[in-house]
Amino acid sequence: MLQPINIRYSVRPQSRSIATGQVADWFGLADASETLIVAENLQLEIQPHELVLFTGPSGSGKSSLMRAIGQQLRAQDAMTINLPEVPLVDALTGPIPERLNRLSACGLAEPRLMLRRPSELSDGQRYRFRLAFALESQSAGQMVLLDEYAAYLDRTLAKVVSYNLRKWVSRSGIGLLLATTHEDIVADLAPDVWIRCYGEGRVEVHHEPKKKSPSVSPINFGSVKVPKAIGRISLGGIIDPIT
Repeated sequence: MLQPINIRYSVRPQSRSIATGQVADWFGLADASETLIVAENLQLEIQPHELVLFTGPSGSGKSSLMRAIGQQLRAQDAMTINLPEVPLVDALTGPIPERLNRLSACGLAEPRLMLRRPSELSDGQRYRFRLAFALESQSAGQMVLLDEYAAYLDRTLAKVVSYNLRKWVSRSGIGLLLATTHEDIVADLAPDVWIRCYGEGRVEVHHEPKKKSPSVSPINFGSVKVPKAIGRISLGGIIDPIT
């Protein structure tokens, strides 16, 4: 059981200026002492191996709530990790087929992308690689936090990646804290805990029936088929085709 969560923000500006004073006067906030409540004495039971999804409209407090929970669970924020400036396939560890599966699970199945460095990716591709790299650096019982999940994905790819992440969590024992405005991926993620934020302190918590703790096993998503070698290779490519 986590410590009770209380999150409040003052309506009054933290710093005063002529502009903030005029806005407060115009909209009747000059003497406001009210606070914006995100969560009040919210009690949650979350296990480190679970997939926890936070949804709600922009400004509903889902990100603030997720980060407060992530702090208690010592979750790794995927957006703060320094990415190595090497080809994506070199940034991961393990046998090559396993690396390809991890990249594919996060929507990076295109072989040309696997040979690029993070700086050569689009914002959306780099976001997905952050997720793959963060999961790579964790072990069973640890958690990864990711805000604005699926914001950079088209809806079809979002569903595919969500389905793969559900498998990843179930098989690896690594937990996920995800926040998004999209609810069309809930069925694919099948979260263990679904926290819906409506704003002004209104929060709904849905728990899936408790399951046994997952046993960690190798992950194979079956989405990348490794081709047979067709020749000797150098850094520049095939130099002597096999006949």
